[in-house]
Amino acid sequence: MTRTIRDALWMWGQEAGSIHRHASNAWKLPGMSRMTPAEGAYYLGLPNIMIVRMANEPAPPFRQYALPLRRLKRIVWSIVGDASSKDNDRQPDLEEVIRLGEDFPNLTGAIMDDFFRKDPAAPGRYTPEQVAGFRRQLRAAKRPLDLYITLYAHNFDLPIRAHLEAVDAITFWTWNAKDLNSLESNFLRLEEISPPGQRKLLGLYMWDFGASAPMPMDAMEHQCRLGLEWLKSGRVEGLIFLASCIADLELEAVEYARRLIDRVGEEPLAR
Repeated sequence: MTRTIRDALWMWGQEAGSIHRHASNAWKLPGMSRMTPAEGAYYLGLPNIMIVRMANEPAPPFRQYALPLRRLKRIVWSIVGDASSKDNDRQPDLEEVIRLGEDFPNLTGAIMDDFFRKDPAAPGRYTPEQVAGFRRQLRAAKRPLDLYITLYAHNFDLPIRAHLEAVDAITFWTWNAKDLNSLESNFLRLEEISPPGQRKLLGLYMWDFGASAPMPMDAMEHQCRLGLEWLKSGRVEGLIFLASCIADLELEAVEYARRLIDRVGEEPLAR
């Protein structure tokens, strides 16, 4: 079967309304989203999803939350949630996700979100040795799982190489839309600091969370154009649209993404 662009596209999924409940909607989104992760993937026409805890939601066990996702091709589930998921500073959801993988054949990996922090002495929420241990456990599971990590452009100056060597794939994000002007040079830097041949996925924000404002459409078009170029050339293996919990707010950037996916989704992609 021919692999298409759509096969390489992902939804970033978070609990319905979680982004509003977190920090009392400090990001100034227009209205309350009621869209679930599964609905977000359906609305944008995306076959794959990454489910990430926000402010400790959803709490384990995860099976009931995963049921609506059975029909998707691939699921990646967070073992370390966003920065406000303080539960995961004490313990990752590693065993819960491994257990989930035994019952959901489409669960293919685990992700550590908002992993790095502004502390050169301890740049990660866990040490490289601990992360390597997480990967060993994921690989030794009855159904082996990959380990992904979130990396932002503003993390480059931290000593993170050892952490990157301990994971299977990097998801790369630009927090401030104004910095997307430097996306090409920043991606080159990512390629320089990451282990040779390491898998990469490009994260695409559909709201400018850095400025608490709508994503400028020139920036949205720019990151999508580069993402598709890199996907076709093999520099990235996937594109991730963030997030399900803003997808029903009738944002211009979301509607642009939906139309783009409809237009290019069935184009063949070299293996």
